[in-house]
Amino acid sequence: MSGLFITVEGIDGAGKTTHLEWLGEYFTRRRGRSVVTTREPGGTPLGEAIRELLLNSDCSILDRIILPALAAGHVVLSDRFTDATFAYQGWGRGVSLARLKILEEWVQGDLKPDLTLYFDVPVHIGRERLRQGRPLDRFEREQADFFERVRSGYADRAAREPHRVRVIDSSRSVADVEKEIENIVSSY
Repeated sequence: MSGLFITVEGIDGAGKTTHLEWLGEYFTRRRGRSVVTTREPGGTPLGEAIRELLLNSDCSILDRIILPALAAGHVVLSDRFTDATFAYQGWGRGVSLARLKILEEWVQGDLKPDLTLYFDVPVHIGRERLRQGRPLDRFEREQADFFERVRSGYADRAAREPHRVRVIDSSRSVADVEKEIENIVSSY
């Protein structure tokens, strides 16, 4: 059985963590697959990723976790991956998309997720969800216009790669979103 690489993306408050947990249970319990879950280090700040690569190139998440798990036939679920770097650093912070593309190719070669579930939610809903939970981290305290740019970045990635990136309206109920996720992943 070949490995399967699925990433979940979206602005803060879109429900990625909730749906990632459900997705892990789905593959484990309903499909009998072994699941490995990863998280993009530090929520994707480009500087931290570059620092990690330069200081510990043999310790990258790709080399240590993702590639071996895929080779062993596991389902790898990642809470964010390269799309987040483009959305947050490129669109949100204005880092050159061309430079991010070079970095992406340098770090991961031709590895792309088999499927990316992009949980789209209006910024005001995402921010309200965050306010109801834990204390906000420095990324979550950004202004609404920052998250609008990030959301636009995700929409751009989805439009460029519709065969890989599936857009899910996560402003709906958890049950409705889970039903859509199941419809999407049932063919994988």
